[in-house]
Amino acid sequence: MISLQFGYAGMNIITKVSLNRGMSHYVLVVYRHAFATAAIAPFALVLERKVRPKITFPIFMQIFVLGLLGPVIDQNFYYAGLKFTSPTFSCAMSNMLPAMTFVMAVLCRMEKVDIKKVRCQAKVVGTIVTVAGAMLMTLYKGHVINLVWSNIGRHQANSSNSNSYASDDKDWFKGSILLIFGTLAWASFFIIQAGTLKRYLAQLSLTALVCFMGTLQSIAVTFVMEHRPSVWTIGWDINLLAAAYAGIVSSGIAYYVQGLVMQKRGPVFATAFSPLMMIIVAIMGSFILAEKIYMGGVLGGVLIVAGLYSVLWGKYKEYKDEEAGDSDLVIPQAVECGGDNTNNGLLPIVLRQLVANNNNYIQSTEANNPKSNQF
Repeated sequence: MISLQFGYAGMNIITKVSLNRGMSHYVLVVYRHAFATAAIAPFALVLERKVRPKITFPIFMQIFVLGLLGPVIDQNFYYAGLKFTSPTFSCAMSNMLPAMTFVMAVLCRMEKVDIKKVRCQAKVVGTIVTVAGAMLMTLYKGHVINLVWSNIGRHQANSSNSNSYASDDKDWFKGSILLIFGTLAWASFFIIQAGTLKRYLAQLSLTALVCFMGTLQSIAVTFVMEHRPSVWTIGWDINLLAAAYAGIVSSGIAYYVQGLVMQKRGPVFATAFSPLMMIIVAIMGSFILAEKIYMGGVLGGVLIVAGLYSVLWGKYKEYKDEEAGDSDLVIPQAVECGGDNTNNGLLPIVLRQLVANNNNYIQSTEANNPKSNQF
């Protein structure tokens, strides 16, 4: 997941440059998932040919919804919001993802909330703080924070390119709303993907099918939203790099890695590393894009990160409690019948008595019938 954040960070920077150069985000989503399908499908066909389950109608509908939520709704809204704001701001807003995922997991009964326990209180309070941070970033910009490396970047960037990154308050607010809706769709994608993986265990095949379905749906949306044939034109430039990079890294590899992590630790944990992406993008954006960082974004980002890790702390404590509960039910494997290795500190008195009685029975049986030990 940490490595994946570096991949997401590069996608945000490259995609921002491509969108500023006039590429339609609808077309970018189509090409992105076409590349993702082409990259993942061969591995799925070869590596999972013996374990791939049949696609039933309920599974097909889940794949259809996953393609609609992730490739179509989430990414189109996210790219539109990215175009109106900045990469760092977009990454900070996406930090709402764990809180939204937690709320939806509670509604879907994938998470349990006992408000009397501290860990549950931490998750609830963290969710509220995260939403408050997002609202602060949306409604308040504040003054520009001048950083040493961002000043160097602005001197190196040309004036027309620098001016393209400055949005007025109206566009900034519009971009914030688009990012919130995109993050909500992304959280829904995680919840449904976690449920689908329980019924369709071929992860590579599921990733390829979701990307392929997303490609078809994105083509239909693009034909409706874009009426100029010229928008489909793509050359050997930053537009091709943005589509290929985002498709292979941020869709193909990301969907597969997230699926693996969710099977081990659940959907909330899989969304826990987004603040790292925000830090990486803030540094890269200041150097490469001469991006402006506002006080409102910093304050909101701090609140979002604080709320996020409050949720994560509660999730971690819950995981440790469940792990401790499971270990209490496990009988130690080192226990042997009829010796001093009965592990008195772990076995209940009744169980030790049963083991002793069983040893006596085995010894008496072997004495009466020497061949009984063959069983």
